[in-house]
Amino acid sequence: MRGVRRAVVALGLWAVSASAQTTPVPSTAALSQVDGGEALAWVRARNDATFAALQADARYQPFYDDVLAVTQSHDRLALPQFMDGRIWNFWQDDQHPHGIWRATSPASFLQSRPAWTTRLDIDALARQEHRNWVFKGAECLSPQGRFCMVSLSDSGEDATSEREFDTRAAMFVTHGFALPRSKQSVAWVDRDTLLVARDWGGGSLTSSGYPFIVRRWARGQPIDQAQEVMRGAPTDVSVGPVALTDGDGHHMVLIRRGVSFFDDRYARVDADGVHELALPHRLDLWGLLRGRLILSINEPFRADTGAIFAAGSLLSVDPVKPDHAPQLLFAPSPRQALNEVGVSRGAVVVTLFDTVRGRALLFRPSDAPNGPWASQTLELPDMATVSLADASPATDQIFLHVEGYILPPQLWTVNGKTGVSQLVRSEPALFDATTLVVDQNWAKSSDGTAIPYFVVHRRDWTLSGTTPTLMTAYGGFQASYTPTYAPEIGRVWLAHGGAYVVANIRGGGEFGPSWHEAGRKAGRQKVYDDFVAVARDLFARRITQPRFLGIRGRSNGGLLMGVEFTQHPALWGAVIIGVPLLDMLHYETMAAGASWADEYGSMSVPAEKRVLEALSPLQHLSVGTAYPVPFIFTSTRDDRVGPVHARLFAARLEALGKPFFYYEDTEGGHSGTANAAEVAHERALEGVYLSRQLMDQH
Repeated sequence: MRGVRRAVVALGLWAVSASAQTTPVPSTAALSQVDGGEALAWVRARNDATFAALQADARYQPFYDDVLAVTQSHDRLALPQFMDGRIWNFWQDDQHPHGIWRATSPASFLQSRPAWTTRLDIDALARQEHRNWVFKGAECLSPQGRFCMVSLSDSGEDATSEREFDTRAAMFVTHGFALPRSKQSVAWVDRDTLLVARDWGGGSLTSSGYPFIVRRWARGQPIDQAQEVMRGAPTDVSVGPVALTDGDGHHMVLIRRGVSFFDDRYARVDADGVHELALPHRLDLWGLLRGRLILSINEPFRADTGAIFAAGSLLSVDPVKPDHAPQLLFAPSPRQALNEVGVSRGAVVVTLFDTVRGRALLFRPSDAPNGPWASQTLELPDMATVSLADASPATDQIFLHVEGYILPPQLWTVNGKTGVSQLVRSEPALFDATTLVVDQNWAKSSDGTAIPYFVVHRRDWTLSGTTPTLMTAYGGFQASYTPTYAPEIGRVWLAHGGAYVVANIRGGGEFGPSWHEAGRKAGRQKVYDDFVAVARDLFARRITQPRFLGIRGRSNGGLLMGVEFTQHPALWGAVIIGVPLLDMLHYETMAAGASWADEYGSMSVPAEKRVLEALSPLQHLSVGTAYPVPFIFTSTRDDRVGPVHARLFAARLEALGKPFFYYEDTEGGHSGTANAAEVAHERALEGVYLSRQLMDQH
């Protein structure tokens, strides 16, 4: 997303200019036709110009080889999933670019080299059916998990096809449940019944492009005869079914109605109908334990009993008897935030952030009704992110995943009964971090708020203001950017003397719901001010200076980059804008954009319209401004944000005579890439771009 620099980008500037002469900029209407011939011809020309400029660099192939090696490394950790008494894992490598779904025994998994058996080969399926299948997971019938509805996406888009799979026979069920392509979700009621939310035709999708009608589908019944169970409204974001099962055999089928992105209403489906639950509307539902829902709340909640619970708390709630008092498991301090929650047979494991550093707690309920929960802190590495791999409702075994910027991923096992934790295995280092250290610093934003950020750098660096630095953040949807092992960054950037900065700006969830709320709707400018504050703190500490500072973000982070590109163009030497939102005046009518009005605000609300008009990057590009040369990437098959934002932004730059690099992958969905080779290609292009913009000036 940024960059303009003297002669080192001359080839790139020439390539963009030449392509512009042979392929005129299409109209907005033409570029908005995702698969339109005129738009795709323009895309091909811009791709060719970018490839000609960046792939010709001698660094491209080594970067490509490095990224491909780490993304396909056979030494990567295999993350476990408990199912049908076995450990399952989805795996991709050089021999299986589409991936294999495989299984082993619990005892074998704990060995240094587990004995895996392939149960579903996506590469073989793709070859057989001549489709670019991407595995999107499976919804399995609990408690055994033998029968699963497998989700397959064409080229990585959000829409999927669903097929019933027998995990023991390792084959799709003959004449089993099967659903054609749609944005859809399913949940098992029993062996012969599914709840299905999908496009039923006749205006059955919301304005965001998701289903709002749920039907009950019996085995052998034509899908068009499935009986309606519940419908939301076309103005909702989405409506879909959820099935929960605990270790005691309680099975509960719910329907989640997403009235807005953050406002969820849950209803219980019973034999006698659908019953709305008296739950807070802003919550995250994590599982079922002893027949009670385990959930966290993102707003203060007053229960029917009069008890008040703070936002960010973790609760146990009886869904059948709302007059029973919710039980508090955990209430965070001002510097803490829940990350993930796992529910085993008799325990709840919580991963959280404490001043943006990973921690884990274990909670066990009392044997006495409504008695206090016992809690325990698990001993794990510091300056890391702790996340849940999986929790077994049958055996009380829990797996945790631990990683840091220079700490290779580790897999830990926790006994939910005893609380004993043990390191199972560590991933070998995929880049040399022996000379690197990690610091956590704080910057002061425009309103005085302290903003934390991490810096990964060489131990022997000199604070002269000349360190090539790559900075990233997200700042939205209560998503946290925390210490993560990124070997592609290690090999392509850190190994060549660069520093890496991650800013924990508002809009994210690093400090819980209030941190997110501060950057939502009317608070959006605080997000962008926080990011600039971190950049200026880097300058003040003489870590770097504008011509050596590059920034990168994707999706909502791509919007962040677009805003910084237009609001503070002089602060950046390079800008990478990935699968972005950039036309905020029209985003609600583009792809799934209507679903995000609860985050960004709506053009239909005057006060929110003014905020959007003040920040929308596309409309703030101007002919008289000197911009860095950006690297913009997107995907034709992105059916979430869509490629049109990126196309219009690049086309506007072109019309203004501003140079840029543009890459639109024809596959990959919103992830931007569908397999390791595509990841390596895109990251190698970025690596060359960043090296030219930030390192070749020394």
